[in-house]
Amino acid sequence: MLEFLNKPYPFNDDLKHNSKIIFFISIGVLVFLYLFQPLDVSTLENKQKFYVVIGLGVITFLSLSLNLLMLPSLLPKIFLKRVWNIKKEIIWNGWILSTISVGYYLYYKALGIFNIDFYMIVKLILIAIIPITGLITINQNRLLRSYLKLANGINKKLKDNKLIHFKSDYTKDSLSIKVSLLLFIRAANNYIEVFWKEGEVVKSQMIRTSLKKAEEILNEFKFIFKCHRSFMVNINYIDKIEGGIQGYKLHFDKVGFSIPVSKNFAYKLKDII
Repeated sequence: MLEFLNKPYPFNDDLKHNSKIIFFISIGVLVFLYLFQPLDVSTLENKQKFYVVIGLGVITFLSLSLNLLMLPSLLPKIFLKRVWNIKKEIIWNGWILSTISVGYYLYYKALGIFNIDFYMIVKLILIAIIPITGLITINQNRLLRSYLKLANGINKKLKDNKLIHFKSDYTKDSLSIKVSLLLFIRAANNYIEVFWKEGEVVKSQMIRTSLKKAEEILNEFKFIFKCHRSFMVNINYIDKIEGGIQGYKLHFDKVGFSIPVSKNFAYKLKDII
């Protein structure tokens, strides 16, 4: 149990994001109180009811602002991401719940129009749980999105560094390179010529196979684009695009010739880029 509580948990120190959270949660509390009218609000006159609902909304806003904006700004060493863990997050949410509950209690007591007993205190705490629940839910969604973004980034990097194999009809001519290094492929009769970058040097190799088979190998990589019946290019390495009535031409660094783009593929190239 202790090991679980000490697991790292990223503290949400995005002040701009927290400002939006505070605003929407406070509005949510206002709407909830107005629609359902708990805490004996329904027994009040319209004017009193208005002040109670607005007051509780303002207290929610001020309590969240204190805890999510002011304290992290004033005491940054306490809220460091690298030392934050599940135990601290639980205590932190408990503290926020306490400040909202105390704020509600003091406000009700100051109004002097309610009988403050044990059951009323319990009700105030239960209402205070609403913004905390919203806060925890939003933070969990944010955390999930950050994990998904990280996982997608890792997967993309692994995919970009994937080793691709061009199998030749002659075994000795086969080639294996990282897809991230591929510049373009040129068809030449019964062969394809594969160009790739090795450091600052552009290298090429003839392989006895068809461009159609190369397409099948590279089909999963969206940055590899067939721009002509004789060419496939890696759009990440395009150095310059020239265009005219006759169509586009692609230029690659350290390559002494341009690559044509067929009219049929021109619109697709513009969409991809």
